[in-house]
Amino acid sequence: MKIILILAALFSISFSLSSTATVYELRTYTPNEGKMENLLTRFRDHTLGIFESHGITNIGYWLTEKKEGETQKLVYLIAHKDKDAAEASWKAFKADPKWKAVFAASHVNGVLVKEVVSQYLTPTDFSKIK
Repeated sequence: MKIILILAALFSISFSLSSTATVYELRTYTPNEGKMENLLTRFRDHTLGIFESHGITNIGYWLTEKKEGETQKLVYLIAHKDKDAAEASWKAFKADPKWKAVFAASHVNGVLVKEVVSQYLTPTDFSKIK
C-alpha cells in the first residue's frame, strides 16, 4: 500500500523528463539495523552521480513512514531508455571502479542493505509521466 501511495503522489507532481526515458524502475532498499543514515549518505554523496554517468535518470527518492516494529525503507524511482538500456546501465554501473570503491568503503563497518526489490514499470496511456 505504501508503494501505491508513493506512486500516486509522484504522478500528481508535474515535471518533465527526456522523451527517451520510457522504462521506469522502482527500487526498494531495506537497510540492516542502524545503517539507514550510511545508506542515505552513500546515495547522496556518490550513487546518484554514478547512476547518471551510466545513463540512469534519477527521478525521486523517498523514505517510508516510520512505524513501530517495521524497518524504514529507501524507495526510489529511476528511468531508462528501454529495458535493454537498463540492463546495460546496471552492468556498467556494477563494473565501474568508482562504484566498487564506494561500495567497499561503505561496507567497512558492516553491510548496509538487507534486501533490494526491483520492479520495472511501463506507463499507461493515461499516465502523466510517459
